[in-house]
Amino acid sequence: MAEVHDQLEIKFRLYDGSDIGPKSFPDATTVAALKETVISQWPREKENGPRTVKEVKLISAGKVLENNKTVKDYRSPVSTLVDAVTTMHVIIQPLLTEKEKKPKDGDPKMNKCVCSIM
Repeated sequence: MAEVHDQLEIKFRLYDGSDIGPKSFPDATTVAALKETVISQWPREKENGPRTVKEVKLISAGKVLENNKTVKDYRSPVSTLVDAVTTMHVIIQPLLTEKEKKPKDGDPKMNKCVCSIM
């Protein structure tokens, strides 16, 4: 009889190659809860740590994980192996302020096209 796996061992790989974890999470854990774990366990000596869930992107098996999905939704066949640890990559994307969002005058990214039909 197959053993029921309702927990997943996850480690979070940071941008510099260091890890948070591994830690065991129930299948019902949401991606947003995983991001909260990353924020709370972010190494204090690292600069530019995330402040909100919106700043954190988790990538597993080449997919950017959605906040409302659960660990079970992203479980891979490899994760059912005994002593398997899933590595999720952490990307920090700081939120832009309103000042940063507004385009500057003369910005080459702003295409100004004038068309005339005769």
